[in-house]
Amino acid sequence: MRIVVLDGFTLNPGDLSWEPLLQLGEVVIHARTSPSELAERISGAEAVLTNKVVLPGAVIRQSPALRYIGVMATGYNVVDIQAARESGVVVTNVPDYSTYSVAQHAFALMLELTQHVGLHDQSVHEGRWTACPDFSYQLTPLVELHGLRLGIIGFGRIGQAVGRIGLAMGMQVMAVHTHPERDQMEGVQFVDLSTCFRQADVITLHCPLTASNAQFVNRELLSLMKPSAFLINTARGGLIQEQHLAEALNSGQIAGAGLDVLSVEPPPADHPLLHAKNCIITPHQAWATRAARQRLLDQMVANLKAFQQGQPIHVINP
Repeated sequence: MRIVVLDGFTLNPGDLSWEPLLQLGEVVIHARTSPSELAERISGAEAVLTNKVVLPGAVIRQSPALRYIGVMATGYNVVDIQAARESGVVVTNVPDYSTYSVAQHAFALMLELTQHVGLHDQSVHEGRWTACPDFSYQLTPLVELHGLRLGIIGFGRIGQAVGRIGLAMGMQVMAVHTHPERDQMEGVQFVDLSTCFRQADVITLHCPLTASNAQFVNRELLSLMKPSAFLINTARGGLIQEQHLAEALNSGQIAGAGLDVLSVEPPPADHPLLHAKNCIITPHQAWATRAARQRLLDQMVANLKAFQQGQPIHVINP
C-alpha cells in the first residue's frame, strides 16, 4: 500500500518514531503540504494521512487510487466527508488521544487569566520584587476559582475531563450538552446555552465545529456574560465570531479570554484578537504534549492497520 503523510511535522517534529507506520507499506512523509502541492502528492496514493491539510471534494474525486483517509486529529472538518463517502473512501479519526492534555491546557489558560503567573514572573525577573519594600505584591487583582461557576459547552470526553477538574477545584459546574441523559455526572448541572452564558464565571468551549454552530459565540451571546467572566477556547477558532470577541474585550464587556485556537492558523498580523485587551493566545498547542502525540501516532497506525485487515475502526463516514 502506498501511504502519504501530508503534514507530519506538528505530530512528530523528531522526538517520536515513524517506524510502526513504515511497516504498513510504502510510506512518504511530508513535513508540510501546500494546497498547490496536494494533488501531485496524493496522486497514486491508496492511503492519505492528514492533520490540518484540507482535502476538498474535487481532489478526492480526482484520486481514483485513494481508498483511505486517516485524520491525525479528533476534528475532521478538513475532509469533505460527503465526497469521500460518494467515492468509497473510508475516513477515520483519532477521538481520544488528547483528552487530558487539552483539559490541562484549558485550566492553564484559566489560571493565567485569574492568577497572572507569567506577568508576575516577568516582573520579578525585571527586578521589581528585589526593589519592593514589601514581601509581596500583586500587579493585578487575583481571582480564586473555588466557588466560581464553570460553564462547559460540549460535554464529551474533554468536556467531562474539564468538569472533573473543575469539581476537584471546588467550582460549581454547568454544562451545555446534546445528550445530558447519556452523560450524567454527579455535581454537574445541565443548562441551556443562554443560561450558561448568563450565569458562568468561566465559559470553556469543548464542542466540535460544524456548519450549524460556526461563530455561534457572537455579540448576542457575549452580551449575556458577566463583566467579570472569562471565555476559554481550546476547541476550534471558528466557533467564535472573533471581531465580536475583540470588541467585547476592548470595551470591558467581559474580563478576558484564553484562546488556543483561531479561525485562521497561523493568524494574519492584523487579526483583531492579537491586539485585544486581556486576551491570552497560545499557538494551537493544547493537544501537543509528547504523551498525547505518542497516543495519536499509535492510534493512527492502529486505525490504518485495522483498515488493511478489513475491519476498520473509528470510521466517521460509514
